[in-house]
Amino acid sequence: MKDSPRKSSEQERAPGYGIQISYRTLSIRVEEKDLPSKAKQSADPADAIASIDVHLLATNEVYTRYSCHPTVGLEQAAVQRRSKDGRNVISPPPTQHWKKILNYIFGGFNFLMWIAFIVTILSYKPLGEPDPAAVNLGVAVLLQRSTAWVDWNASRIMKSIKSLIAHEAAVIRDGKQQLILATDIVVGDIVVLSTGDRVPADLRIVAASSDLRFDRSLLTGESDMIPGSLEATSDNALETRNLALTSTFVTQGTCNGIVFATGDRTVMGRLVKLSGETKFKLTTIQKEVWFFTKVISSIAFTMFGLSLLLYGVWLRTTYPGYDASISVAIMNSIGCLTAFVPQGLPVCVALSLTIIARRMSKRHVLVKNLATIETLGCMSVLCSDKTGTLTAGKMAVESLAFLDRHLLISEIDEKIGEAPDPRFFAGLSALHHTARLCNGAKFDSTTADKPIQERTVKGDPTDTALLRFSEALSIPALYIDTSALLSSWRKLFEIPFNSKNKWMLSVVQETRTTEGDVAERNSTAWMLVKGAPDMLVKSCTSVMKSDGTVVPFDEAARQHMGDLQSNWSSEGQRVLALCRKPLDALKPNLSPNDMEELMYSEICNLTLVGLVGIRDPPRPDVPASVAVIRRAGVRVFMVTGDFKLTAVAIARQVGIITQHIVDTIDDVKAAASEKHFADVPLRTIKPSEEDPIRALVLTGEDVSTLTPIDWNIIVGQYTEIAFARTTPDQKMKIVEEIKARGDNTVAVTGDGVNDAPALKAADIGVAMGSGSDVAKEAAALILLNNDFASIPVAIEMGRLVFDNLKKVSLYLMPVGSYTEFMAVVSNVVFGMQIPLSSYLQVCFSITNDVVMSISLMYEKAEADLMLRKPRNARTDRLTDWKLFFQIYLFLGLMSWPCAMSMWFVYMRQQGLGFHDVFLAYNNWAEGYHGYTLDQLNHFVYVGQCIYYVTMVFMQYGNLLAIRNRRVSLLQSNPLWGPRKNYAVPIGMVATALIAVINLYGPGLHKVFNTTPIPGMFWGPPFAFALGILCVDETRKLIVRTYPKSIVAKMAW
Repeated sequence: MKDSPRKSSEQERAPGYGIQISYRTLSIRVEEKDLPSKAKQSADPADAIASIDVHLLATNEVYTRYSCHPTVGLEQAAVQRRSKDGRNVISPPPTQHWKKILNYIFGGFNFLMWIAFIVTILSYKPLGEPDPAAVNLGVAVLLQRSTAWVDWNASRIMKSIKSLIAHEAAVIRDGKQQLILATDIVVGDIVVLSTGDRVPADLRIVAASSDLRFDRSLLTGESDMIPGSLEATSDNALETRNLALTSTFVTQGTCNGIVFATGDRTVMGRLVKLSGETKFKLTTIQKEVWFFTKVISSIAFTMFGLSLLLYGVWLRTTYPGYDASISVAIMNSIGCLTAFVPQGLPVCVALSLTIIARRMSKRHVLVKNLATIETLGCMSVLCSDKTGTLTAGKMAVESLAFLDRHLLISEIDEKIGEAPDPRFFAGLSALHHTARLCNGAKFDSTTADKPIQERTVKGDPTDTALLRFSEALSIPALYIDTSALLSSWRKLFEIPFNSKNKWMLSVVQETRTTEGDVAERNSTAWMLVKGAPDMLVKSCTSVMKSDGTVVPFDEAARQHMGDLQSNWSSEGQRVLALCRKPLDALKPNLSPNDMEELMYSEICNLTLVGLVGIRDPPRPDVPASVAVIRRAGVRVFMVTGDFKLTAVAIARQVGIITQHIVDTIDDVKAAASEKHFADVPLRTIKPSEEDPIRALVLTGEDVSTLTPIDWNIIVGQYTEIAFARTTPDQKMKIVEEIKARGDNTVAVTGDGVNDAPALKAADIGVAMGSGSDVAKEAAALILLNNDFASIPVAIEMGRLVFDNLKKVSLYLMPVGSYTEFMAVVSNVVFGMQIPLSSYLQVCFSITNDVVMSISLMYEKAEADLMLRKPRNARTDRLTDWKLFFQIYLFLGLMSWPCAMSMWFVYMRQQGLGFHDVFLAYNNWAEGYHGYTLDQLNHFVYVGQCIYYVTMVFMQYGNLLAIRNRRVSLLQSNPLWGPRKNYAVPIGMVATALIAVINLYGPGLHKVFNTTPIPGMFWGPPFAFALGILCVDETRKLIVRTYPKSIVAKMAW
């Protein structure tokens, strides 16, 4: 054979690899003769899915087809060859750009501008007036381009944030288990999956634990867990249970699988092609703006129609010659459309998302949906997991205990050295044996050369702590050596830890090595169990002393071990019980299901080897963050699977529980018997500000006994709660019961598989970047740096977005809408020449106002933003009666009379008094007060520009007034200090330049009849702005001084 020399050299270089080479040679023959032929590639994704047959093959045939070895996996050379087929990435569905373009052009308020444009064209032909619509079209297109740019920029930033997530996968290559990027997986790789992992590619399962379960909800839409198996259960690849498909999750158990498809060739990749573009869904804030759009658009259409109706049935007949033709009437009525359109609002909504995305990316926070940020601003309850969320998730074994002795890890060597005989601590050998062999964590082989504490570990934090402890423990005098232990024992069966059992079980048997062959020694198999003491101690009948002797586990011993557990838990340690039992009559060749059933029946008469105390310190940023969140009116609850005393201890350390007295289920039942909350509407159930702070601790067992009235007491009376020993179902129930009461917006933080149901049930799910893939998929927000301090920042940003958009609405409406509309009303109803031309109305709305309103989106949070109550998402709208009062009866009522007065002052200077201009109707014609029509028209053009300039500079006062809701400008000016915002003076300069260009631009004079104005009219608008600012400062002073006055109650 030509490849014999090559095989020989490879065998010398890596013993054992020759098996794979021989396997590969055989695979060619088998594939050609015996295996089912592979279906031809089809262009139709549905046909490609239907042609999958790998699930119908026997396990050994799967290894053959994909030329990989059960223990060696793929060689590096094979990986390099197969990587040429492309990266393991699913292409996103194609974007339908034409729909986006139409939305940019006609979405929101823009359709009103297009109606105005079309109507203006009609007024030109066939109705015979000059066509000013070209500028309307130009500025409309300019506006759409700016909106499109802002939207594209937000999408670009979000994509860059999502790229920060590095999904990893454990694979077997060159005989070693390695962690690689999921995108680097190739066909034929053997992937190792454990609880909480996302399936990185389509796999054929070739090894699995008996309790293997998958979450296929992303693929099927069903939330039930699907068992995994080694054999095909259906001919349909989508229904069989021996395939693990991309983007599903391992919710329980462990398995190994061979990759048979990657990237776009996976089932999920093909389904994406079939489904096409994802459906567009309005965010919460977009719904608010759309509601506002409908209201304003309805008013605008009504006023436009009413204006034309007045012309048709009244002005045209009563005052013939006034608005000489229908085209002039249409042009003047168009002001009703443009006046009511706050064009800056849609731009500011899009811009706010961009600003938030940029700020969040700096904090390494992934926001899957930007609407989440606004929802965070409504958060009223935060339910947080403990391990890995409030705590660092860097567990380390701190204490060990036998029946007669307990010691710290740091003093083991010292105690053994002081003992007259090391065998006084022989129990350490049994404890080391159980901790190392009953362990679901594994070291990454690529970091084997590093110190033990720096090696990468794949596994949950508890197993990781025990793995590092047992690996580091070496006592030659007691024959404690990890490498020798691993080489002389093999694992026969395993039941991984799950949140229901709260224990892990392994069956191991000693082996002997003879001339390279591994065989079973005639020795007893051992069942090793580790888990929660309150779950395992009741199954123990004997207990081990530190010298390795075993004594009966009597009541005194139980009391002693129970007190020790309570003491350690009260210090914040997680306590595990390590147990074992010999299996004398273990039947060989049992099926996994039979073996599992047997093991459950054998969990009795255990020997308690010892207790292990594991320390998981709180994250350093958590106490301060919890304090900030609580000051913001958000209640913080702990929901954990840990022991009750451990939960309370950590809750005290991080500030979730501050009260000395902590109530229990008995206090809840006693309060429920008084039936205070029996007939109260659910939305009103919440603690009042006058109620004292009360703390409560409940266990999962307590939760299962609660009635609706009990829940009313818990949600309505308690500010500090710790839920302990909860299962995933109970965590979800807790979230749902809290959401159902008090109009609560509930956020949940977590990092484990057991947190996923609660993360999905919450209004906002927050996962840690170091957490399980299941948790990260269920969450709406991922803290990539595990930075709990990002949560109060996100809450602040959510409130800030809503606050700033409210300020934008308040800024745009008094002048940009109300004052413009009064100019139209004066023309249509009161017979004046229109004080503001249609061109200046449109120009002010889409240039001056937009430029100034954008500066508001860069405003920082006001000092009291995180001291306010959370916003009620159901009742607190973007626009309410307080806002409209501020617009139309406060700021607007000052603004439009100021602008109108400048119009009358100028007319007075030309010899035309108030009564000469007011109710003039068709008298405004050739010879009126001795003026020619050209002179009268010139007066109108100058007066319109004066009205426009007054609006422009009067907005300075409005802008500075609404930057703060209650604080004085003197404490928060835009030029320096904590609230500095250089976008404000830049916007002021920009809007002034736009005004100068409109008045002095040479080309604009002829087309739009703009003209320079007398110098004296440049000054008064600044005085008006100062007056508006001073009046509003007085209002704020009253609100601050008399917070219960009617002025304060009407404050926006």
